[in-house]
Order: sequence, then structure tokens, then C-alpha cells
Amino acid sequence: MGANATKAVDESRYKEGKAEDDFRQYDEAAVPGVAQFYRNNHEQMTVDYVLRKEAEYFGLTRGERSIWEAAEFLNALVDESDPDTDLSQTDHLLQTSEAMRRDGQPRWMILTGFLHDLGKCLCLWGEPQWGVVGDTYPVGCAWSEHIVFHEYFAANPDRHVPEYQTKYGIYEPNCGLEKVHMSFGHDGYIAEVMKPYLQDEALYMLRFHSFYPWHKHGAYDHLCNDKDRAMLKWVLEFNRYDLYSKGHAKPDLAQLKPYYDDLFAEFLPAKLAW
Repeated sequence: MGANATKAVDESRYKEGKAEDDFRQYDEAAVPGVAQFYRNNHEQMTVDYVLRKEAEYFGLTRGERSIWEAAEFLNALVDESDPDTDLSQTDHLLQTSEAMRRDGQPRWMILTGFLHDLGKCLCLWGEPQWGVVGDTYPVGCAWSEHIVFHEYFAANPDRHVPEYQTKYGIYEPNCGLEKVHMSFGHDGYIAEVMKPYLQDEALYMLRFHSFYPWHKHGAYDHLCNDKDRAMLKWVLEFNRYDLYSKGHAKPDLAQLKPYYDDLFAEFLPAKLAW
């Protein structure tokens, strides 16, 4: 397990009853390292980078793992972009899915809650965290001012490509988000892994749960089609569990495992290509 995974939990970032306004506090003094993370991301996330990484990973050639194996593999990671929790990745996955389960959400959605961050395993294959985690946004068109730390795009090489600085960029109006190249990261990757098995609502939750400029601020509607707008309600429903479950008590994995064994078997094969 990596050294970062053993760092002590900061109790100010993990507390029961944390107010919604206390989540996602993005300023340079809020959590050391988060601002630098977004500087690295915004300066280096270019169209060329995204296309290369999609070609490298979306073919799913990294071998086969069960869901539990993938979750255990992921526990070596501490997400540098997340100002809200220092718990293990499996703990957060269970927090999210258990919050959905308590509210009586459908089983496919509970499964999606557990799966949503498994794509962060990209970091454990040598990818830098700035290229895997954090908020996502389209590349190849003008960056929305609603992207956190927007000012760091000033040093991105794509700023000097005129087409990429226009409203539509390389895309057609209302082309649909499924035709848009998002900043590379765990969202798009886990959606590719799960594409053969899950319904569209679940895939939108996976692919766009970190696309805060869209689902929080309404940006990029000019790229959206009717399907995207219909799916937005599901992404919003998912997001309140992803974010605001982070203050709940640590889950008891041993007690919960039989339920999730059955859930995984209902929708997924024993081993999946990664």
C-alpha cells in the first residue's frame, strides 16, 4: 500500500452532520495541495493528451479483476483533489451506495454508487492524479468560467489554438455529450468498463458525475442534446449521494459484503476487463 494511503484522517474533513455548504470548498487556503492539483490539471489537460489517453485505456487491455479486487486495489490511493475526506476509497464507495440503499433507490443505482470511483485505479497504473481525478470538463472548445480554478488555464497550450477557444470548438451545436471529449479521468474510464452491463442512466452517472460545470452551473448546454437534458436529473440525483454522503459513519465492510456480493452477481460477470 502506498505511503499516502496511511496518512492520518483529518477529523475536520470527516464529520457526521457536515453542512452541505461545507463541501467542495475550493480556494488556495482550504486544503493544502488542492490548488496545485488543479494548476497541474488545467495547464496540461490538452486535446492531444486526452486523445492519447483514450486510445491507451479505452481498449480495456489491463487484465481482468472482480469488483472486490478492483476496490481493494484502489485502497492504495488517496485522492489529492478531494477536500472532503481522507477515508479509504472503498469506504467512500460504500458510503455512497449505502446512502442510496437507505433511501430505497433502485438496485442498479446502488450498484452505480459503489462503482463510480473505481476508475481511479488509473493512478495505480502510473497516471498522475491530475490526469485521473478532480472535476471534469470538455476539451477542444472554450473553457467555462464555472470550472474551478479557471485562471490556471492561462498556461494550457490549447489556449493558442484558435478553434479550441471558440464556443463550439471542434463540435457541432447540440451534438450531445456522448460525442464530446471530456478531460481524461476516472469517470470516462469506468463508464467504458461498465458500458456492456449498465443502462444509460447509470452510464451518465458514471461518466458525468464530476462534470460540475454542467450539472451544478448549467454550462455547456449548447453542446447538449435532448438525451443529455433528460439524463441530467439522474446525474443530479446521483451527485447528492456522491458528495454529501462523505460525512456519514464509516461502513462495516464485513457486515455489508454479502449484500454486495449478490448485487454484483445480479448485474455483472465475476471478472471484468479493465
